[in-house]
Amino acid sequence: MHPDDAPARPRAAAHVGPTGGQGPRAGAWLVLVVVAVAVAALAGIALTWPTGPRAAQDPTQAGAVDFVTARVTDARWETCEGTVEDVEPDGSVPAEVRCLRVTADVPGDDAGGSVEVYATAGLAPADVPAGTRVVLERYPAADGQPEVWAWGDFARGVPLTAFAVVFGLLTVAVAGVRGLRALVGLAVAFGVLGAYLLPAVVAGENALVVALCASAAIVVTVLYLAHGVSLRTTTALVGTLAGLALVTGLGVAGAALAHLQPVTSEDTFQLARLLGDDGVQVLRGVFLCGVVLAGLGVLNDVTITQASAVWELRAADPSAGVRELFTRGMRIGRDHIASTVYTIAFAYAGASLPVLLLLEVYSQPLARTLTSGAFAEEIVRTLAGSIGLVLAIPLTTAIAAVVASGTAHADVAADRGHRH
Repeated sequence: MHPDDAPARPRAAAHVGPTGGQGPRAGAWLVLVVVAVAVAALAGIALTWPTGPRAAQDPTQAGAVDFVTARVTDARWETCEGTVEDVEPDGSVPAEVRCLRVTADVPGDDAGGSVEVYATAGLAPADVPAGTRVVLERYPAADGQPEVWAWGDFARGVPLTAFAVVFGLLTVAVAGVRGLRALVGLAVAFGVLGAYLLPAVVAGENALVVALCASAAIVVTVLYLAHGVSLRTTTALVGTLAGLALVTGLGVAGAALAHLQPVTSEDTFQLARLLGDDGVQVLRGVFLCGVVLAGLGVLNDVTITQASAVWELRAADPSAGVRELFTRGMRIGRDHIASTVYTIAFAYAGASLPVLLLLEVYSQPLARTLTSGAFAEEIVRTLAGSIGLVLAIPLTTAIAAVVASGTAHADVAADRGHRH
């Protein structure tokens, strides 16, 4: 066949798409949105940065109690006098109960030696064999009273550190440099939480404002660090920010409509007391702060997945327009919605399992159980995150379809570094 008779080859790399320059213009708008949000987040962090210690009623301060790591040398059953903690189902307190007496060696110059304490209920000698590292509470002598030692907890630093190291090594081994950058981003995120969010909330700053500023700073840093600076990542970032705004609005509305109260358990009561006179008011914002942070991780996952899916579809079919990319992307998004909603629901159910079992023992009616304070918080938190997730997927897919369809095929193909 003569070369002139051969069919012409399509020049896919030069195809810009049916929207012409719409992709670059949309990309420029996305960059402006991200820059504006980042500047606002930094300004908010600067304005709400905690400047001084908060006066709180912390019993562990001023030398009231020391936490000392010790090593168990012996654990044996003894007979002790019953207390209110040993109350029977009929309300009576037994005269005698079996208790576990633990002997431990305490290192140090002042507190060195062997001490004996009673372990918490539910432990047996097999749970604390010789050599077990435990944390004991030491109450110094004061006001004529002798020094007192009490059981604290197990020393879990070594096993938890080992798990963390294994997680980091496996992440880097499987994901390579991208996994390492993700770990660095995770460290940055927890640094923001520890250095800014928690101290700011304890200092009495508006918890919702603090959570939004911290979340925006975290997501901008983490996404670009883990996935690189590109239009694809920027698209996912804008989708995440939009979903975060939806989750926040839904959390505020849900808390108001459901009349959620900040103090729903003994732990929250104790926290409110430790925070000081305005502790209850601080806890009102802590719930919304938790809603924002809980939605952040899930939104980050689904938005980067949807943006990457649309980029892959555009790279595979240079002639695909906005409508076709959106339709195909949503086929993937619907599957992701179904699986992620289950993830959110069962994550909260797993965390609340002890409360579920307690209510099952009490045989409370289901409707009364689900509408109680503790469960109402979890339901609002779960539904706010789930609704924000469901709406963020089509929104991110639409933005990605507009940007990808109007971007040159060569540029799209060069921006396919992410795999989910």
